[in-house]
This record gives sequence, C-alpha cells and structure tokens, in this order.
Amino acid sequence: MSYQAKFRVWRGEAGAGALRDYTVEVNEGEVVLDIIHRLQATQAPDLAVRWNCKAGKCGSCSAEINGMPRLLCMTRMSTFAEDETVTVTPIRTFPVIRDLVPDVSWNYAKAREVPSFDPGDVKPGEFRMMQRDVARSQEFRKCIECFLCNNVCHVVRDHEENMPAFAGPRFLMRVAELEMHPADTADRRKIAQSDHGLGFCNITKCCTEVCPEHIKITDNALIPMKERVAGRSYDPLVWLGNKITRRKHTDTPKS
Repeated sequence: MSYQAKFRVWRGEAGAGALRDYTVEVNEGEVVLDIIHRLQATQAPDLAVRWNCKAGKCGSCSAEINGMPRLLCMTRMSTFAEDETVTVTPIRTFPVIRDLVPDVSWNYAKAREVPSFDPGDVKPGEFRMMQRDVARSQEFRKCIECFLCNNVCHVVRDHEENMPAFAGPRFLMRVAELEMHPADTADRRKIAQSDHGLGFCNITKCCTEVCPEHIKITDNALIPMKERVAGRSYDPLVWLGNKITRRKHTDTPKS
C-alpha cells in the first residue's frame, strides 16, 4: 500500500540554503533513505546525500529528521503519520558541503590526535586477556562513526570555540577504550584531560541517547574515564607516590 508523503528537505551549500517542500510516494516497509533516493530519481536529481551500506553499519547517512539526529537508512517511514510532514536536514554541528552532506573532517582530525595502541614489549602470542576485558572494549568497537554523538554534544554544538580543545564523545570513548585495555601500556589519563578536553564533558548523556549502536558512551566510557583522571589527580596516596617518585629522580646523582 502506498501513499503520498510530504517532505521538507534542506537544499543549499556552504551554509546558504533553505528548506524545500516535496511530495513523494512512499511504499510499505520503506525507510527515509528510500524516499530520498526516490526524490533524487523523480524530482531532484542534483540532491546530494551521503550513504553507503544502507544497513546501519557505515554511519554515512547521518542526518536530522524532524529535529532528531538519526540514520536515514534506519528510520522507517512507519515511524511517522501519513499526513505528517517529514523534515530532513544535515546534522547541525558541522558545516554543510551541499544539501544533506556535512563536512565531518573535524572528526577525522581528532581521530589522528589520539595516540595509537601501545602494547609495550609484549610479543605476539604472549598476552592473554580475561573475557570481561574483551567484552568491555568490544562494546566501544561497535561504533560505526556516524558522529551523531559529536553532533549532539552541546560542548561543540553550542560553543564552536571549544572545537580545538575538545575531542567529542566518540574520541574520548576511544581514549577510554585504550586506557581500559589491559595490553595497552600508555597512561592516557593526563592527555584525556589536557589534550582531549575530558573536563568539558558534564555527562548529560545526550551522546548515549542518539547512538544507533546503543553504546553506553557516558556510563561505560566517559564517567569511568573521569573517575580514573580524578583518581590520578586527587587521590592522596597517588599524589604522595608521585611526590616520592619525583624526589627519587631529583636526588639521583648524575654520573
């Protein structure tokens, strides 16, 4: 059974554009991305949209549908009433290249700033992990890098000036994943705070709410990382140990 749906789609480039109204056929079982493709095929051949797998695993088709950050390919048209106008806009935090395609290069720049996995002197085949350690990092590896979490984070969404100093939930989660990995020898607590802006996060959980993979970003990555940073900085025993270590290094005579 099909019907005619009212769509309002953002058209434009480089921040200059407007919403345009369309009426498009919808068939049973279709998702929003199907309708966008039909719109391209029948009325707007120059409409730009980024997509790839159409299975919710590549993260390419991130957009805002009726103001809610979602994946176009995972949002069923049955979600909306037949007489409802469906508004599709690009994710708001990042600059628009054209139509529904945002420039998410900031995210890739932040990814390059995270130091890679450092196993130290462990040789292949020598290290063993507990199953609970595997499960903990595996949750974070479900991330498809749709960047919806970074899009809704008000630290950068409402304050663009924070972008140089803040990595966003996605890459703070990456820092947490490496810090929690039992084979990683690097101490990432200091750089989480100083280089990646962990202190900006006030755990509102908006990132968790929009994650299409249902990763508990706030509870399982950001809060534990904050606890580790606080323990390193404010635990009196850790503070005393650091003082003693520094004093030993200072008192060691030079050869």
